[in-house]
Amino acid sequence: MIVGALLLLVMIAVSLAAGEISLSYQTVVQVIASHLGLPIWSDAVAVSALQDSVVWHYRLPRVMAAALGGSSLALCGVVLQALLRNPLAEPYVLGLSAGASAGAVAVTVAGVAWGWALSAGAFAGAVAAFCVVMLLAAHREGSASQTLLAGIASSQLFNAIAACLMASSASAEQIRGLLFWLLGDLSAVRLSDVPWLAASAAMGLVVCLAVARPLDVLSLGERSAFALGVPVARLRYLLLALTALMTALVVSRIGAIGFVGIVVPHLVRRWVGVRHRRRIPAAMLLGAVFVVGADLLSRTLMASHSLPIGVVTAIVGAPVFALLLRQRSSARDA
Repeated sequence: MIVGALLLLVMIAVSLAAGEISLSYQTVVQVIASHLGLPIWSDAVAVSALQDSVVWHYRLPRVMAAALGGSSLALCGVVLQALLRNPLAEPYVLGLSAGASAGAVAVTVAGVAWGWALSAGAFAGAVAAFCVVMLLAAHREGSASQTLLAGIASSQLFNAIAACLMASSASAEQIRGLLFWLLGDLSAVRLSDVPWLAASAAMGLVVCLAVARPLDVLSLGERSAFALGVPVARLRYLLLALTALMTALVVSRIGAIGFVGIVVPHLVRRWVGVRHRRRIPAAMLLGAVFVVGADLLSRTLMASHSLPIGVVTAIVGAPVFALLLRQRSSARDA
């Protein structure tokens, strides 16, 4: 945990200083201190209005949103893998990404994609996808396999809706902007978005730590959990609703970012074990490091423009996940 916290601080510092406009660490600290009303040392350097705007209005919101979004997605991945007892489960298994895509496309083609309208549309679409999953998985008391199948069906349904809307109503410029946003875009994040993401991550942390022991038992199987008095159905619906709301909020602000909810829980399990009281905070730290690092790469890999952050997480996450699967398969064969 200490190593993870230090690594996150280092990654945040590098992300605030690096970019198309390179800044010194002293300038970064001085800008933040001046906005927070903290004392500035006597040998302070002169900070231009451009440098102040780059740090306070552009890079700081991006870094904070990346850290909070990554921690939320990683937490959702840990919970869903325990809840569904499937190592491939992650936040988008519920079709939330497809639902958010359809909602964002609907708002854009309607011509009201201003301010919070795009995020509100994405959030509404994600909640609608969650409701579809719950309806499809209602019988058999929402078993793990039924929920996974319902998530696949919901994802296909909302992907088809989004594609239909884009093909029939969106202009070429709208399609380009939507595709970039749906792959993960932190450029539109503002400081006013950060408290919402922070509240979501804090809520998820508190609730998941409160049910860490039942999650440990549930990972052993539903029969064992029933025998030990765990209310399986109630716990499943509570945590599915929580992860749906957290993922919907992240997607509505920064777009769809894949592989965080798959790769991070696997790495954390190898490092801290299977007990959720340890895994939950460790996963949130590593998820924050992963997404902040991916955002840094998305801004610095290409000099002319930035890449969607979802592209970077896929490029980094896919080989790591393939390696983890290979090691898992080798260990099982041995």
